[in-house]
Amino acid sequence: MTLPGKSLAIVAYQGVQEAAVLGLADLLDAANLISRRRNGVVVDVHTIRPNEWTQTAAPYDAIILPPNRSGARGAEDVELHAWIRQQHRAGTLTASVCAGLFWLGHAGLLASRPVTTHWGLEEEVRSTFPDADLQPEHLLIDDNDIVTAGGMMAWVDLGLFFVERWQGVDVLTATARHLLVDPGKREQRNYRSFRPNLNHGDETILTLQLWMEGHVRDDLSADALSKRSRLSGRTFLRRFKAATGKSPNAYVQALRVEKARGLLERTRDTVSAVSWAVGYQDVSAFGRVFRSVTGLSAVDYRQRFSVLDVRA
Repeated sequence: MTLPGKSLAIVAYQGVQEAAVLGLADLLDAANLISRRRNGVVVDVHTIRPNEWTQTAAPYDAIILPPNRSGARGAEDVELHAWIRQQHRAGTLTASVCAGLFWLGHAGLLASRPVTTHWGLEEEVRSTFPDADLQPEHLLIDDNDIVTAGGMMAWVDLGLFFVERWQGVDVLTATARHLLVDPGKREQRNYRSFRPNLNHGDETILTLQLWMEGHVRDDLSADALSKRSRLSGRTFLRRFKAATGKSPNAYVQALRVEKARGLLERTRDTVSAVSWAVGYQDVSAFGRVFRSVTGLSAVDYRQRFSVLDVRA
């Protein structure tokens, strides 16, 4: 006997990334083909275009706000915001990918909620929705009635999330194999890069930042950096944090890990050699810091991201 189906709406707002809209529909269609053969759950997928949401009052089991490449943020889509709120209040599981999070925010659904989006949107999301509990290190956060996914291609992870939730692990595995995608759990911090702010207008701090890029093995303690900048300790700490958004210690850690990422990706140097090259004499300490930032050990990171054949 076939199990009761589910209904899902992909909201194709103005400026949406069409690849995500079509890709989600194709992924769920592939899962449906497999689930039908097993008399499992079938997901009825709808694509809703602008102004069509006013014609669909009945609640879906889930709605998805996909990403976009247009730079749209949806602040003017007040009718869509009201429809999202209406759906959510009716018990609809409400989801977003990447910048689709802005529509959930403008609908008033993010206050005190753990959510994620692309790490490059972190500052904009924090300033626009300061009450949200933004956790951009995660690729997908399931908060029961609100599910958010990170980067633009995280629609794949979100689609697989719905397959597993509604159609089960067996259908998930078969769908992933059919589409040649990895169903494993990932984290956005595996991919996140450190891109320091260099446009803050503080020439003294900028000069110091540029020097640090080429001297990660040097003494980069706050005291040493303060002396090099010729600023008093308290003034240095205040200006460095104001310019970069980070304390000197947090900045140095992020910089060294970013340099280590590059060496692990582009060279066959041992992990010990990489550790020394970026300023860590204690390899164990380097390993702990690297894992805390990236979510992976240095060896696992190299296996996943090396541009060389690391087996050679």
